[in-house]
Amino acid sequence: MAYLLSMGLDLVKFFKLHAQRILWILLLLLVLVFFFHRWYAGSSVVVFEVKAKNFVQSVVASGQVQNPHRIDVGVQITGTVSNIPVQEGQDVNKGDVLIELESTELRAALRQAQLNVELARVKLLQLHQLLEPVALQTFIQAQANNDNALKTLKRNKELVGKNFIGLAALDESIRAQLITQAIWFSSKSQWESFKPGGSEYLSAQSALSLAQSVEQGALSRLGYARVLAKASGVLISRNAETGDVVQPGKTLMRLSPRGPTHLVVQIDEKNLNKLKTGQKALASADAYSSQKFEATLVYINTSVDPQRGSVEVKLLVPDAPSYLKQDMTVSVDIEVAKTLDAHPIPLLGVHGAASLQPWVYKVQGGRLIHQDVVLGLSSAGLVDVLEGLIEGDLVTMDALMPLAATQRVSPQLQPTSP
Repeated sequence: MAYLLSMGLDLVKFFKLHAQRILWILLLLLVLVFFFHRWYAGSSVVVFEVKAKNFVQSVVASGQVQNPHRIDVGVQITGTVSNIPVQEGQDVNKGDVLIELESTELRAALRQAQLNVELARVKLLQLHQLLEPVALQTFIQAQANNDNALKTLKRNKELVGKNFIGLAALDESIRAQLITQAIWFSSKSQWESFKPGGSEYLSAQSALSLAQSVEQGALSRLGYARVLAKASGVLISRNAETGDVVQPGKTLMRLSPRGPTHLVVQIDEKNLNKLKTGQKALASADAYSSQKFEATLVYINTSVDPQRGSVEVKLLVPDAPSYLKQDMTVSVDIEVAKTLDAHPIPLLGVHGAASLQPWVYKVQGGRLIHQDVVLGLSSAGLVDVLEGLIEGDLVTMDALMPLAATQRVSPQLQPTSP
């Protein structure tokens, strides 16, 4: 016991004499331990964990809302506006009256044309029911007279041969036969002209057709006095008032018709090979960015804009939201390809992504491993790895970091997908 107490006193004296030196030794040991741990653990790197999921490649662009077309409304004849039964901003249906012109003179012209048609129709009917039958009877009588004259002439020739009558009587019968023959030809021609296909009949029929054409023209001009909506839609502008004298060629109203809404978008020409009609897309108006709506690619322009290096495409919005207005700016995300059970990783972590042999740094056993990969679809900063990685692998995020194969690292998992 006394021995132990003596040793304890000796140690206390030793520590008192060498306390500063011992403290420095302890500090040095702590520094060595710290740097050894740092060396053994390796540099801290951010890594991304490979997970299997569906991967969609999309093309993102912006554009404007565009209705199929706008209808400019005007008149086809000069006239005075008598009534405008619609207001700007009003919904109209196809066939609704938009503008009415003063039509008193036009109605009078139509009535006169209708009377001319009736007169021409009566003349044609009169020709058929009266003039043709009379001409036929006249022709029959002339034919009978001509037959009698021919018989008389024949008999007189026989009597002259027997010296029963003189030559004067024969000459008289010849003259009478020629007259009846001329009358027969004349009556025949007149009768045939009254028949269908004859000159008088065709003339009367032409007069009726001409009168009907004039009537149709007058009816059309009267129809021009009422301007009707060619389609259902919204009247977005109105530039005429009652009492205005209007002329053809001037836009008096503008109608935005109801129908499918289109999005007109400019796509970078480098993405042209990825586009095809029928592809689905999600779109949103910049004013309502949180509200998405569906669209379908329906048109790809055949030419490229050389100034912007872009191609114009159109997307159909089958169920357009009510807030979507003409010329609104929209953002469109077109789905151009999709892979099921893909293994996407950040494109920033791929070395030589555009080369024939891209590769990544994979963390395995606390060290970096050079791993060749085969890449597939890429979109929104991600690229699908077809070969070289499996689910659960950890790859470094930044290909520009000064790292080396077999280097010890301390992986820090990326908290969210980039």
